[in-house]
Amino acid sequence: MTTTPQSPDPTRTPQTPQPRQTQQSRQSQQTRLTLEALRDNNSSVRLRAALATGTSPDPRYVGHLVERSATEPEFFVRDMLTWALTRHPVDLTLPELLGELRSERAQARSQALHTLSKIADPRSWPAITQALLTDADDEVARSAWRAAVVLVPEGDEAALAATLATQLGRGERETQLSLSQALVALGAVIEPVLHEAATAQNPDVRAHALATGQLLRDPDAGFTLAIEEAKRTVALTGAPQNGQEAPVAAQDGQVAQDGQVAPRDGQ
Repeated sequence: MTTTPQSPDPTRTPQTPQPRQTQQSRQSQQTRLTLEALRDNNSSVRLRAALATGTSPDPRYVGHLVERSATEPEFFVRDMLTWALTRHPVDLTLPELLGELRSERAQARSQALHTLSKIADPRSWPAITQALLTDADDEVARSAWRAAVVLVPEGDEAALAATLATQLGRGERETQLSLSQALVALGAVIEPVLHEAATAQNPDVRAHALATGQLLRDPDAGFTLAIEEAKRTVALTGAPQNGQEAPVAAQDGQVAQDGQVAPRDGQ
């Protein structure tokens, strides 16, 4: 029995197979979603997104991570953004971060400096300028001090110490502590600049120099105790005369003044 082949129905639309989504397109979609999550209103979502960018690094993330660091309001998210940037190739992150040091936004400069200190690439050192080390914004300056002591080349420590010493007496306790820690990290090279600062007319500078010297000699000493003892020394000795250094605390913690030992309170 012969069968006659059926002619195709001209009114029926041919069914074309749907292409499967490629791995590349899926990755692109995931990248887009992750970048959107970095701007989410929920800080927990932003934190997870930052974690994801560091867990699976992608060159497309770098610019967005740097940009978000400049505006992210939550400290713990900013810290994760820094970690994520350290997970990417330095040749990609370094130019972006160095560019941020010229930003008018203080947080952009501060976060870029913080991240550079974590990456610790020697090529960053020329960008740690005196302008950054003396920046009017305390957070920028503190980040610059920390980055500088990490990046300073061997042989440049004394010059860095001299620049940092110009900031003695600046700011509140946290700022002064950051500066003292940066100076102490440089080691004995800071002794000449501390000696000079101890002759300053400004009592805050003298007290800060004395407290930093105490931390250099005894790193385990608490800064609060050291600065209070230094202020007490400065108050009792007054301003140095004829460029002489203000007397420092005696070995037992008492204060020498005019050749006498002033007893502690209660003694």
